Amino acid sequence: MIRYRLKCEKRHEFEAWFPNSAAFDRQVKRGEVSCPRCGTVKVHKTLMAPNIIKGAKRTRTGKVPESSEEKSQEKPQARSQTRSQARSQEKAAAEAAGAPASAETHRLAAHGALAAAMRKLRAEIEAKSEYVGPRFPEEARKIHYEEAPARGIYGEATREEAQALSEEGIEFFPLPSLPEDHN
Repeated sequence: MIRYRLKCEKRHEFEAWFPNSAAFDRQVKRGEVSCPRCGTVKVHKTLMAPNIIKGAKRTRTGKVPESSEEKSQEKPQARSQTRSQARSQEKAAAEAAGAPASAETHRLAAHGALAAAMRKLRAEIEAKSEYVGPRFPEEARKIHYEEAPARGIYGEATREEAQALSEEGIEFFPLPSLPEDHN
């Protein structure tokens, strides 16, 4: 896995992981990489400091052997790590050993592509529709019953309001939920 620091045309900086540099190039060319803040697909790599691990010899399994002397000198809290840190280290070891990308690597790449497609869809809907905010149920009813001109709208509705619209036969679709919506 490769982590790139990226910057969009609006100068928002963010990081993203890719299976390799060719995957980054393909995804950028297809417009699948977008800024998490503004959604633009015009992004480029920025200057990064390399992440160099001082070399200890690895065994055939890709693991670094530990001497009992080194273990006893470690602080107890230094031995604990999160599950994601352990996975990152395992991925780096597999990449260094030339192992094929794991299923999780492919899943993460697919997740990134899906999120980019959802951002693109949502941006297109928002660009071509009128934001009506919390008046969404009221405006949707007016359009459905031809009390207002037909047009694309988006806004907010409670679960109960959405259920009532559905029961009245008024068609609507929720906008795709993006990862940054939950931050």
